[in-house]
Amino acid sequence: MSNLAWLGRTKLLVGEERLQKLQNAHVLVVGLGGVGSFAAEFIARAGVGTMTIVDGDVVDPSNRNRQLPALATTHGQPKADLMAERLLAINPELKLTSIREFLSPEAAEAILSNTKFDYVMDCIDSITPKLTLLITAFKKDLRIVSSMGAGGKIDPTKICTADLFDTRECYLASLMRKRLRKIGITTGIKAVYSTEKMMEESLMLTDGSNFKKSAYGTISYMPAAFGGVCASVVLRDLLGYPVEMEKKLKALIIREKKQKEIENKRMNRKKEIE
Repeated sequence: MSNLAWLGRTKLLVGEERLQKLQNAHVLVVGLGGVGSFAAEFIARAGVGTMTIVDGDVVDPSNRNRQLPALATTHGQPKADLMAERLLAINPELKLTSIREFLSPEAAEAILSNTKFDYVMDCIDSITPKLTLLITAFKKDLRIVSSMGAGGKIDPTKICTADLFDTRECYLASLMRKRLRKIGITTGIKAVYSTEKMMEESLMLTDGSNFKKSAYGTISYMPAAFGGVCASVVLRDLLGYPVEMEKKLKALIIREKKQKEIENKRMNRKKEIE
């Protein structure tokens, strides 16, 4: 192991053997916006030895309220380049691959076929590329954590982790579930989401660029909090610590199904009496 004195506090927490697991791991982070930029930094600061980061976007002034690479001095610059410089400044020994492109189906296939990743972190906020990454990673039997919508929400204490198909109160998650079910995927993707009801009044329509037709308002700490939870899922899985998963939606579905059955029986009895 090379000079890891800067990871002394991490070693104190998890031990040398587990720290070595992080050093040997390769994590892919796709999307370097509000969630992904913080998630990537947390992964690097934890001591993961190899990372690949992917983003084809450049910094826009509107990014400055929530994204690490977005400064008044970085407008128009590629997020991937800015984050690569930052991550290497944190850990000069980091084995880093930076890919400056949007994730097309062809790019997803190439990236996930050419390298064996220990974990895939999906921090994309556009439906089509997000779906592409999840499907490709799932079919290759890779461990995945996917960030759902941080927009339109303000309470970080409502952030949870669950199987994507156990999530609730998230419009983005509902779209993902619907499309994934159509191709036979019904479980096996960890998702970070919020149970807080969305502030519908914060919705705005966009010009449709970068696969997005609309966006919700955001506040500085929410995407960062999502990024922190995403990073924690990856790191805890790599270290062998349990990740507690919400199961409330399944229980809710069972209750609703039973209630519907009871209601149907009542209706049938009523018809028989009439």
